[in-house]
Amino acid sequence: MKHSIRRQFAAIFIGLMAGTILLCWFINGTFLEKYYIANKKAVLLKVYTELENAVNSEDLDSETYNLSLQQNCGKYNLSLLVLDSSARIVKSSESDSNLMKLQLLQHVFMETDPTDEIMEKTDDYIVQRVNDPRSDMEYIEIWGILGNSYFFIIRTALEGIQDSVAIANRFLAYVGILSAIASGMIIWYVSRKITTPILQLADISRRMAHLDFDAEYQGQSHNEIDLLGENINKLSETLEKTISELKTANNELKKDIEKKNEIDEMRKEFLSNVSHELKTPIALIQGYAEGLQEGISDDPESRSFYCEVIVDEAAKMNEMMKKLLTLNQLEFGNDVVSMERFDITALIDNYLQSADLLARQNEITVQMEQKEPVFVWGDEFKIEEVFMNYFSNAINHCTGDKVIEVSIVQRDNCARVSVFNTGEPIPEESLPHLWDKFYKVDKARTREYGGSGVGLSIVKAIMKSMNQNYGVINYENGVAFWFELELFEKK
Repeated sequence: MKHSIRRQFAAIFIGLMAGTILLCWFINGTFLEKYYIANKKAVLLKVYTELENAVNSEDLDSETYNLSLQQNCGKYNLSLLVLDSSARIVKSSESDSNLMKLQLLQHVFMETDPTDEIMEKTDDYIVQRVNDPRSDMEYIEIWGILGNSYFFIIRTALEGIQDSVAIANRFLAYVGILSAIASGMIIWYVSRKITTPILQLADISRRMAHLDFDAEYQGQSHNEIDLLGENINKLSETLEKTISELKTANNELKKDIEKKNEIDEMRKEFLSNVSHELKTPIALIQGYAEGLQEGISDDPESRSFYCEVIVDEAAKMNEMMKKLLTLNQLEFGNDVVSMERFDITALIDNYLQSADLLARQNEITVQMEQKEPVFVWGDEFKIEEVFMNYFSNAINHCTGDKVIEVSIVQRDNCARVSVFNTGEPIPEESLPHLWDKFYKVDKARTREYGGSGVGLSIVKAIMKSMNQNYGVINYENGVAFWFELELFEKK
């Protein structure tokens, strides 16, 4: 295969290993010398601290300090010399201290060589990197004054650190190349052991793609690939069973087609109803508009009447189209329901206050005894539209005593809102059809107040979107439309 996993796996592993070796080589070449020198400096400061403590405690000649000094000098390859104020040797780690004595006196009484690199300088000591021309070697040394009576110098050779770093890098390169080659061969072999069962699984999946479910994976490694093989075996069994079930589901598809045909019929019926509802107002608008155009009546009062009819019919059409658009959004789930807690009593009370003028114009008395807050769950704006439809129907059909009674009854963890209006009960045969689009019990009366027959369909769609109950009840002296909402219970 052109893009074999084995090749990719080996290339990635070898690349990572080579990158790691190169990184180590770079770090070794860049920072090893600095680390080595910092370590030497730390050793000098440590030995200086011990020397200072010995001088301050007058233990310079004690066996304990001499043993510690001998160990440090041998372990870290150090040379130490201490002189008194008369330039006499007080403590020395070397048998021949003349060169060190000369170097210390030169540091104390002469200017510092500008070629020397000062690494740290305090009032008591100086740490510097120097080249000694007498021994042709490079040293790191610390020298200074102990108390008021001693001069000291401690030094250690750098021992060709640059050569040591170069040697270490060459050795690391050789080892890295050999390790990369050996690891590449091993990973090539291991990746082959991994990819062989994968190729077997690929062949099984190819046969399954051609609906051949007899192939079965056989593995004995008991690893993740074997687990995948077992799952593919189960998948093969499931697919074979599913194909059988699909044939059964084909019958269900026929039912779906029949349902689609029903929806098409409903769409045709909807278009027929809409065209029927629009036909009368369009004809009226057209007739009165042509009358104005042809100048049938020249007096201002008649022209004003014609214009009022046109405006009224256009307003009815506009209102009906708004309701149809709202109903369409609700029925097809395009309108989001926002469930929230709100006071249904306050909502109804506010609406009744705004509709007070309309009720008084129709000489209707509106009654509502509930004044205490009742908190419920629902979409506040949609519930207001439900109540508005109920109340508008009550206004338009209120006769007899001309009373509209609004009530809120709490029961079984829900609140039932009911809008009752006095008047004639709805015929029993019409009750099941009240919620259908464009259904009108009394078409003449509905036409009189501009009803579209869509309001209760909107109520139905809203209440179904919130999974709540709604309905209508006939009484001897009137009709009550109701809906229910879930009560908000305080924990």
